[in-house]
Amino acid sequence: MAAPNRSSQVAWGRDDLSQDPHGAPDKASRVRQMFSSIASSYDLNNRLHSFGRDQVWRRRTVALCGELQGRRVLDIACGTGDLAQAFVSAGAEQVVGVDFTEAMLEQARLKAQRLPGVSARLRYEWADALDLPFEDASFDVVSIAFGIRNVQRTEDALAQMHRVLRPRGALAILEFAEPPNRLLRALNHLYTGWVMPRTAALIARDRSGAYSYLPKSIESYLSPLSLRGAVESVGFDQVRQIPMTFGVAVATIARRMTV
Repeated sequence: MAAPNRSSQVAWGRDDLSQDPHGAPDKASRVRQMFSSIASSYDLNNRLHSFGRDQVWRRRTVALCGELQGRRVLDIACGTGDLAQAFVSAGAEQVVGVDFTEAMLEQARLKAQRLPGVSARLRYEWADALDLPFEDASFDVVSIAFGIRNVQRTEDALAQMHRVLRPRGALAILEFAEPPNRLLRALNHLYTGWVMPRTAALIARDRSGAYSYLPKSIESYLSPLSLRGAVESVGFDQVRQIPMTFGVAVATIARRMTV
């Protein structure tokens, strides 16, 4: 008998998403399952459904981290490696991308092999954002793009990021948000809540519910202001927030100032 297609396994059903998905006690395993289902088509859907803006947002986030020459970067929830590769392209000396979904890491490693000169400065490892296997104060920059709302406990993940970041190092969080303008917010809800889940699931041939989870997870997650408060609560300072594309995405940049 053939092995079942993993994209046919439901991670987020209608009943699950009728409530706050961030409160699910097994959220982590569901998130891993859904990303395993969509890994092979993840980049295609990102480009199509953001109209190519996702790469612009990543590059701008990298630029906001300042000088990268000689710097060591940890990219958490690296997915297929787009942000990690952007850090390498911007001149970082070494970039470590970590994720807890092996299927996403497989895609990231395949992409890195196709880029001459990248592999020497970039590596990918399995790791959980809530228990990072790195020494204290071992990175100059710690980043996470479109992943902070997917962790089981936001504050614990932020505390781990603070721990592994060197004093005066930069934290960079890129995450979706709800546009502040009422009309744009309504249009965004229509697109992300109705159009995108259908077309993205069709492209991915996905039945895990990943693209139904996406709009619900954004709507029910911390607002940018609340995320800023969570970042400050674990010891980060000099927090800035930069809206992108009318506030559809927001970069949160902060520094670890304490030893």
